[in-house]
Amino acid sequence: MTITLQEITEDNAQSVLALRLAPSQERFVTSVADSLAEADEYPQGNPWFRAIYADGLPVGFVMLSWNVEPQPPEIHGPWFLWKLLIDHRHQGRGYGREVVRQVMEVVRGQGATELLTSHVPGEGSPAGFYARLGFVPTGELDPEGEIILRRIVRE
Repeated sequence: MTITLQEITEDNAQSVLALRLAPSQERFVTSVADSLAEADEYPQGNPWFRAIYADGLPVGFVMLSWNVEPQPPEIHGPWFLWKLLIDHRHQGRGYGREVVRQVMEVVRGQGATELLTSHVPGEGSPAGFYARLGFVPTGELDPEGEIILRRIVRE
């Protein structure tokens, strides 16, 4: 299985926008369309986003704040995993884990020492997923009550 991160273009935009979470997960991650609107709303977050492909098939979406000057409480960084969505039909296959590994490799190559992310607390949240990948709570919450997490990418 080959997982790649590809730019969103006119040719693939509709298939990427069609990606969906299970209804029970929608309170944890916004849709691709809403995530792209959020990127437009917060250009100071320097959004970097890609479609996630598995063997040529779009299966998800990832968005980072790319090497930003932190502006808490709205902008965390410099490297922040802002969105990660794997379509409900493609979950449980290790795609999310592989994407986070690739993202850590990319940001490490840019000189990052840590990657931040956040999650909405509650049953069914991605807290366990991030914990298994080595993310730990920083003790901070964002203005919406999301728990901020940190993962060291370079010692």
